[in-house]
Amino acid sequence: MPIERIGTGKWREPGVPHRGWTCIDIRDVGDQVHLCEMCEVILVRFVHTMSHLDYETLDVGCICAGHMEEDLIGAHKREAGFKNRSSRRAHWLTREWRTSYAGNNYINTDGFNIVVYPTGATWGARVKHRESGQERLSRRPYASPEHAKLAAFDVMLQMKLQLEGAKGESQNEDDRS
Repeated sequence: MPIERIGTGKWREPGVPHRGWTCIDIRDVGDQVHLCEMCEVILVRFVHTMSHLDYETLDVGCICAGHMEEDLIGAHKREAGFKNRSSRRAHWLTREWRTSYAGNNYINTDGFNIVVYPTGATWGARVKHRESGQERLSRRPYASPEHAKLAAFDVMLQMKLQLEGAKGESQNEDDRS
């Protein structure tokens, strides 16, 4: 059962569901702290957007998100993962990129080979998972190599999630046989 908050928070408002919420987004509001819309007591930097079938969305802090979805550990893990990804992305451009024989910037990391290359006046990127051979080429042109590198980072994270999901599914199939 969720903890009832002291104050004027939505926990006490009739009609606001206390259970059955799902997190649909998490974001960093930076220097602009946000008042948790559930407890209306805590100022938060990392805002979890929670959705419920019988109610509108609410932007809340980690603790309230954990109570709303009845998974405090899951909410803490989600926020920690978000902070980790944000930190890695912020430092991505400062990493040591190498130059290929063709003159393109590349980096090998986390089992991926990432190449950034000029395409006329713009830039493109390729992200390749070395073990599976799965690769993605950028679909849009980027104004600078830095923009292409950041886009490649985002694609690498998406591919990692997909590959981990596929790996988990195959392990579940192995467990069933």
